[in-house]
Amino acid sequence: MKQDQAMPTAPSREIGIVGFGQSVYRKKTDRTLISLLADSARAALKSSGLKKSDIDGISVCSFVLPPDNAVTLAEQFGLPVSWAYYGTAGGAGPIAAVLNAVRAIEAGHATTVLCLAGDNYDIEGHYKLMDQFHVALRNYATPNGFGGANGLFGIVQRKHMETYGTTREQLGRISVGQRRSAQRNVNALLRGPLTLDDYMTARVIADPIRLYDCVLPCSGAEAVIVTALDRVEPHRRVAILSGYEQHNHPVDEIAPLSGGWECFQKKLFHDAGRDHSQMDFVQAYDDYPIMVAIQLEDLGFCSKGEVGPFLAEHEFSFDGSFPLNTNGGQLSCGQAGAAGGMIGLVEAVRQLRHEAGDFQVSKARCGLVSGYGMVGFGHGLSSSSIILEKTQ
Repeated sequence: MKQDQAMPTAPSREIGIVGFGQSVYRKKTDRTLISLLADSARAALKSSGLKKSDIDGISVCSFVLPPDNAVTLAEQFGLPVSWAYYGTAGGAGPIAAVLNAVRAIEAGHATTVLCLAGDNYDIEGHYKLMDQFHVALRNYATPNGFGGANGLFGIVQRKHMETYGTTREQLGRISVGQRRSAQRNVNALLRGPLTLDDYMTARVIADPIRLYDCVLPCSGAEAVIVTALDRVEPHRRVAILSGYEQHNHPVDEIAPLSGGWECFQKKLFHDAGRDHSQMDFVQAYDDYPIMVAIQLEDLGFCSKGEVGPFLAEHEFSFDGSFPLNTNGGQLSCGQAGAAGGMIGLVEAVRQLRHEAGDFQVSKARCGLVSGYGMVGFGHGLSSSSIILEKTQ
């Protein structure tokens, strides 16, 4: 790597996440998006032990918030802020927002940042959003019968299966394991039992993708608070060990079998001073099991093309051999738009503070969260990851 292409330095470990919050998830709602974001913000503030007056920075990731933005949200919340950030990277955006909040605090532009993500739509609203998601899809995909992301990722899954021999039985272990965790999470929309046979025989959506490969669009919001760790009591502190984002990788490839995580995977772990065996859980962006599988490969938990045997060897519930999306993930909780990129971050903080109750990972101390988003013309454009650790 050329010197002028060097990646940014790791964030300061004196700054971290001190509070988390989540709104109630609903399949359909008459609630405004602002009210859902406010619910998650109040919960995060309470979790931090800080006061509203302590907040002087704000970030928000949302697909349906425009024409409002981070500044108008601060106005509606009654917050005077010296730093505002609006995420543009879809499901990779919330992690990127936290990393940028850390840099803003390091630079003295803010002291305490409220980071939010959320949307309020249902299935119909989701499809309308995808048809107008950006110019490439609107002008080229929608007029030709674009049916949302299912078809695009059906191509990715088929390609992975034919290239590496990955099977649906192997991928199904992700959905089944996460559902076992979700059965203990009162905020998960899908809590019924799910067997591998249920997964295998579900109706086809976009071959080879079937019903339990797909997320349920819904309404909800998530929030975390970023500040200097010494501003709160030790039991509230979660340190950010490392984190990176990458966009438009690989360039010009339709239905790629890798993503931006492979660009920073080694540096992510090197900067954290941790290895894969020290991750007590992984919260991976799970719009589809095949994308979880690709993240596990690109983040180095197994080699490229070997995720099938890896999946066959492990059980993925909160108390399994490889705790994955320990609240049930989007596949069971639902995908509340841009909140899908923060649900794993909030869950990671909950786990590290040992506040997950019935789905707590035993002795959780360190974990990885990854994001993915901005479906472009044939692939997702944005990837992000962060490694977190409990300080006490």
